[in-house]
Amino acid sequence: MLSQIHPKLPMRNKSVTGEYYITQLGFEIFGGDFAGYLMIQKDNVQIHFFEFKDLDPKTNYGQVYIRVSDIDRLYQSFVEKKIPIHPNGALESKPWGQREFSLLDPDNNLLTFGESINVTIAK
Repeated sequence: MLSQIHPKLPMRNKSVTGEYYITQLGFEIFGGDFAGYLMIQKDNVQIHFFEFKDLDPKTNYGQVYIRVSDIDRLYQSFVEKKIPIHPNGALESKPWGQREFSLLDPDNNLLTFGESINVTIAK
């Protein structure tokens, strides 16, 4: 019965969040303009944001995992745009069969991008 998931993340400032996701990451606004709420979309991924003006980014643990195709090209496009990569989130192949990298948005929400890779797991 489940068909989709659209994560909701906190944001302190709608303009700053929109600027980051639209200008830097290439998302688009969809669904209208609502006070204190932002909905963005890129390809088949939607993320919603709710206003939380008192959010302390140092204590925000919002996270989403976004599955992608051609992760190397996506990573390179972000590097070329000088989008900061998470200090511990450089592109690498993980033992759990994913090639991943991570970013932190202006409110410290962690965005991890991953693509499945073939991995032989020892038994």
